[in-house]
Amino acid sequence: MATPTEQNFHDYKKAEKKALELLAEMKATSPKKVDIELALLVAIFELHKGIVPADTVAAIVQGHLKQLIPHYASKAPSGN
Repeated sequence: MATPTEQNFHDYKKAEKKALELLAEMKATSPKKVDIELALLVAIFELHKGIVPADTVAAIVQGHLKQLIPHYASKAPSGN
């Protein structure tokens, strides 16, 4: 049986896989990255709508970005 931490990671990986599938569909829908970026940000705000204020959602996003930047900074740009 998985520990709570293992289960959380498993759940995250399932959500990440689904998000990447959605991203592929979005790329087929619009070639403009700004359209996709804004749509994904709107989805995050909608996830929290009516639960926490918009400023809190922005702080959550900024916190996640601070964690992700070191991971992606170490990778060479792919030109996508």
